[in-house]
Parts: sequence; C-alpha cells; structure tokens
Amino acid sequence: MEVFLETEKLILRYFTEADTDNLFVLDSDPEVMRFISGGVPNDRAFIQSKFLPRIIGYYSKYENFGFWAAIEKSSQDFIGWFHLYPAIENAFAVELNVVNDEEIALGYRLKREKWGKGYATEVSQLLVEKGFAEWGVKRVVAWALATNKASIRVMEKVGLKYDREFTFTESQLPHLKPLERKAVKYAMSK
Repeated sequence: MEVFLETEKLILRYFTEADTDNLFVLDSDPEVMRFISGGVPNDRAFIQSKFLPRIIGYYSKYENFGFWAAIEKSSQDFIGWFHLYPAIENAFAVELNVVNDEEIALGYRLKREKWGKGYATEVSQLLVEKGFAEWGVKRVVAWALATNKASIRVMEKVGLKYDREFTFTESQLPHLKPLERKAVKYAMSK
C-alpha cells in the first residue's frame, strides 16, 4: 500500500487497478449516489475502463494532487475517496464556466455507514491546510448540489465560504429533475 497522507483515523493511499471492486461497491449504493447521479450507480465497466484510469493518471501528472483511497485505520477497510486537484480538470465545471485555472477542487465520497463520523471534515481540513502551506495552492473550491446539506456542512467546517449558485445541465445530470440540479460553489483563498 502506497500511502499519500495519514490522519488520526484514516490513511489516504494511492489507487491501483485492484480498486475496481472497491469503487463499484461504493458507487452501487443509491444513497451514496443520490447527490451525484440521482441514485443511479456507475457500472463496473465504466469504473474499470474510464474512471479508475483517469484518477490513476493524476499521479503521473501532479505531485500532490489527485484522488486517494480512504482506508479506515481501525478496520483497514476501504471507506471511500478524497480528491484535491485542479478544478479545470472537471469538464462539467469548465463547461459551466464556474472554475478558473487558479482553483483547486476539493471533494469526497464515502460509504454510507461511515457518514457522520467526522471523516470528511478530518481529511478535508488536512488537505486544505497542506494545500495552502506546502503545495502552493492559492484557492480551494468545492461544490455540491444545493440539497446536499451534509456536504455543504463539511465545506463550511473546513473554512470554505459560499461563492455562488449554479445549475448543472440536463446532459450533465440526466437522472435529476431541473430543480434537483441546482448547486452551490464554496471557496477559500489563501
């Protein structure tokens, strides 16, 4: 296991091709996917051929940015992932003109049984601190659907402030109704 960072409760490690099943299980929970795709899971073929190669590709592209698997220290279980990467790498955000090349996007996806344990806040805080102090980050941004109150609370707890509202397009989030596609962007500058 190649470790990227550790917190008190979690290990962030680099993804490998062997993580297809971990990601498939995570993305198969309709509640986990509720604020991402309206509860529609990502299929295994997409994860294996598109998503996983893309996130593994970040490791050769960037020294300190990318996606990392979150491992719970107490159980050694895969519990989800975190990301910190240039926001302009997100095609949806670029298409909507809600990011610029100075912004670094923070994000996370955790198994439902691990929600409410403070993991998202713990790791996000560390990533933001290291980004500003060690990795040359000037501005951290994050976004979530406006109805995803738990994710918004995490953004606020780590110091990000409301920046703007925007709406994903039907082609970006086809399984959501128009009002469900409303989103908020939060940001913090160094």
